[in-house]
Amino acid sequence: MNTSFKNTDDYIKSFPKETQNLLKEIRSIIKKSAPEADEGISYNMPAYKLQGRPLVYFAAFKNHIGFYATPSGHTEFAGELSNYKQGKGSVQFPLDKPLPLDLITLIVKFRVEEIKGNVKPVRK
Repeated sequence: MNTSFKNTDDYIKSFPKETQNLLKEIRSIIKKSAPEADEGISYNMPAYKLQGRPLVYFAAFKNHIGFYATPSGHTEFAGELSNYKQGKGSVQFPLDKPLPLDLITLIVKFRVEEIKGNVKPVRK
């Protein structure tokens, strides 16, 4: 896909309806969990920053939704994310399985508190 997206709405609209619904759910969680975060596009995907620092990103692919909470967000919830394919700072949620909405909420809230300096990663 060679499209350059100007905003999250355009990004979401570029996918099939079922995928759009999943992306909207993730977006809603981020907005509720991090109401002060700035929404934009970075690396051609929806990106959220808090206090000028990266909070989380997400992106849709053919068979999964990638969720990027920087390495600390994934390290902190390694046990809970262990059933999903992962990279250093990413996790893949398959499109054919329910999204772990509660877990996504916890990760976003953790990242908010981490950026605000209220928590430091403790899980290994």
